[in-house]
Amino acid sequence: MPDVRMINVLSIDLAHRTWKVEQRADLSAYLGGIGLATKLFAERWRRGSAPGDPEQPVVLAIGPLSTVFPLVTKTAAVFHSPLTGEWGESYAGMRLAMALRFAGYDALVITGRAPQPVYVTVTPDGAAFRDARGLWGLSTEDSGRLLREWEPGRGHRSTVRIGPAGERGVAFAGVNVDTFRHFGRLGLGAVFGAKNLKALVVHGNRSFPIPDRKAYREVYDEIYARAVETDLMEKYHGLGTAGNVLVLNGLGALPTRNLRANRFEHAERISGEAFAEETLVRKLACPGCPVGCVHIGLYRRQFADGYEYESMALAYDHELIYALGSLLGIGDTGGVYALIEKTEQLGLDAITSGVLLAWATEAAEKGLLPRDQLGVRLAFGEPGGYLEALDRIVNQPNALYRTLATGLETAAATYGGREFALTLGGHEMAGYHTGYGFVLGQAVGARHSHLCNAGYSFDQQLGAHFDRDALVDALIKEEKWRQVLNSLCICLFGRGVWTKELVCKALASIGIEADEKFLTELGERIFRLKNEIKREMGFDYRKLRFPRRCLETPSFQGKLDEEVLRDLLARWITKAGV
Repeated sequence: MPDVRMINVLSIDLAHRTWKVEQRADLSAYLGGIGLATKLFAERWRRGSAPGDPEQPVVLAIGPLSTVFPLVTKTAAVFHSPLTGEWGESYAGMRLAMALRFAGYDALVITGRAPQPVYVTVTPDGAAFRDARGLWGLSTEDSGRLLREWEPGRGHRSTVRIGPAGERGVAFAGVNVDTFRHFGRLGLGAVFGAKNLKALVVHGNRSFPIPDRKAYREVYDEIYARAVETDLMEKYHGLGTAGNVLVLNGLGALPTRNLRANRFEHAERISGEAFAEETLVRKLACPGCPVGCVHIGLYRRQFADGYEYESMALAYDHELIYALGSLLGIGDTGGVYALIEKTEQLGLDAITSGVLLAWATEAAEKGLLPRDQLGVRLAFGEPGGYLEALDRIVNQPNALYRTLATGLETAAATYGGREFALTLGGHEMAGYHTGYGFVLGQAVGARHSHLCNAGYSFDQQLGAHFDRDALVDALIKEEKWRQVLNSLCICLFGRGVWTKELVCKALASIGIEADEKFLTELGERIFRLKNEIKREMGFDYRKLRFPRRCLETPSFQGKLDEEVLRDLLARWITKAGV
């Protein structure tokens, strides 16, 4: 059990335009981040109510090490997901964690629905409510630019906002954080929209006292050296995760054309190498990070006839290249950038958008979608139809697009084609067709993400012939450890840097005594609490579906057998105790 410390929670009631700060020592047992957010959500969520219920809480939380040590850059968000109808969890980098730290808050809890569109400014003095009717309907770029002009705190401020997708209730709308980062998956943007909350602007000028500067400096230097003087982080600074494209393509694990294939003949043209050599202009780092993993490319777009061009800076990574590139058959950087820019401005999650469009392309080919409502030509390799379809998903002109706006699981249940609908645990598939570990891992992970338990990594380590119990044990152990990393808000790219021993030393250096036994117990406790909430929300592991397409198209481990997957799932349920 760590030393008791006060946790500062700012609660914001949008309906009554009120706020209050609570100081709670009991919450220190959850450290911060996802542990703190899970506990606060468990206390305040409305059982039996829909995700769009105004009183459903949104919880944002940072950890005790946030921006104090290298690689501790994330803010955790917990909410009731409008996409899956159950647990919602997302993370974002850039300046938000820093802004919350210097505003003096460990967590924000937002409830209620404002009577008209608002944005909320959070400072050390509390919350102020501003009229956002002039921002409603604007893109994420335009609203962000105006908020930065209106609000003070340049350099220490974080600007968090939704686009038209969130305002219109698209179930996979995200929330843009500063520039280039997002609370992406599971629909937090739609929850903001349901609350009439256009944006949060957070800034502060407080300091963070270090009780033992010598001990702190020793730990800081050790972490810094591991991050920049070893090869643990080289991949992320070099090509970034976009370097996975050619690796996965070579392994036969790059989902292509709605997973009709596991390799893409144009992989080299949309590889991390191609993006870097043709478009890379700079690399960015979140505050407190020495690595610089955010890769920014220059996209030059013609916007009118003649020599009318504009250039814009866009972030790219493996997941965007997969979802808006190979999965849609788009084989050039310009086409991928066009789709990245569209999802960015509308405020959509890029992975869900790409997986949904890939399914819609195949469903349209098979005559499952009403042509009079579709209104565009969807074809693998042609970005034009996809760009128009994304606008229609947000504007929702008819029943088809209103259904598409609820996500792939509902769309496939409505129109057919579930056998080629790439969802796992109700959530659209990430970009790794590596084998059993990935498919099972995303399906059972608390937020149904490849980042829950690293199943794709275990596939590559274990190969085609593996011990089933060993795989399940590894997935469960990794997921529980990631609850600890996410409670500290450590960027998971840096998980190799932050060992359990180093975590304990870092906490001790700022006055928090916690041993490895406590960390292990914390991971277990958060894992249990999440699964209790998921069960109350109606989630049942025994009802999980594995798309037939994932079984038909060979993975890195070869063709997958549904009986093996079912056996692995049964072992996971037993061992995880859910």
